[in-house]
Amino acid sequence: MDSLTQIVLGAAVGEAVAGKQLGNRALLWGAIAGTIPDLDVLANPFLDTVGELTFHRSLTHSLLFATVASPLLASLLYRWQGRASWWQWFWLFFLGFTTHALLDSFTSWGTQLFWPFSSYGVAFYNIFVIDPLYTLPFLILLAIAAFYPKESRQRRSLLWWSLCISTAYLGLSLVFQQVADGVFRKNLQAQGVEVEGMITKATPFNILFWSGTAQAESGFYNGFYSILDRDKKVDFTYLPQQKELLQPYLESNELQKLLYVTKGYYTVEKDTAGSAALLVNDQRFGQFNGWQDGRGQFVFVYTLTPTEEELKIGQREFNWRPDKEYLMAYVSRIFGE
Repeated sequence: MDSLTQIVLGAAVGEAVAGKQLGNRALLWGAIAGTIPDLDVLANPFLDTVGELTFHRSLTHSLLFATVASPLLASLLYRWQGRASWWQWFWLFFLGFTTHALLDSFTSWGTQLFWPFSSYGVAFYNIFVIDPLYTLPFLILLAIAAFYPKESRQRRSLLWWSLCISTAYLGLSLVFQQVADGVFRKNLQAQGVEVEGMITKATPFNILFWSGTAQAESGFYNGFYSILDRDKKVDFTYLPQQKELLQPYLESNELQKLLYVTKGYYTVEKDTAGSAALLVNDQRFGQFNGWQDGRGQFVFVYTLTPTEEELKIGQREFNWRPDKEYLMAYVSRIFGE
């Protein structure tokens, strides 16, 4: 999730664990705990494109990191700040780290919870990386709570309401995801498509409008469905995978790492408008505006450029910006029009 959301969640964890002892300092230290895992981006200037993809959401987002770092930070803060017990400091950091990683796992990117034992990116796809309806009620209730004394019942009540509402929203997203997934699968079955795998993911800023990406033998079927749609018929756009185009480069370790990150959800095409040889489109994120005509711009596109020494892998910048007309149409589509 975005940085603001992780700060709010971390602050809530800090308040729940040590609010009565630390007051607003619990909010502050919780926010810091919720931010620390994302400091892995500081390594980006020293990494290439594939290195960034594989390092982000790995070490600092793992359960091992939470287990090892939390007691060290608890010992440091207990000696420096006091006020709360060692165990309260431990749980503030441990829960701050683990809730951060778990919340990231609900998005599409993938979080390496079990690093270094497994580099698999756990992803449930049930919420977009930025969702105001998750973050804003959480933030507002927590901000109001900060004005009450640390022993106040109202403060605790606002805290628990913020946690319950945000958690209920996540739970509702999982319910809606299953509804949308069922609609996608029924439509594919009715159209005679044999599905090898399926990703049903939330579209930007909401949990009503869903995107379905079905993996078939030689390509992908992409469709969209809103929970508020009256008609449950889904029109799919087919994209051939064309993985045979990668055949000359399959010995590249960097390419293998890239394909592993995509979990096999990728298509390949020749770069007819640039200097690269091939483009790899990450189907997990799909096309930002693909719901309109099925031919939108892919969010994550990787370029493959062979040289005499190696295969260079880069990332093409996503430079499409929605205008007012698009946003109005998108909101209408979310509500079933």
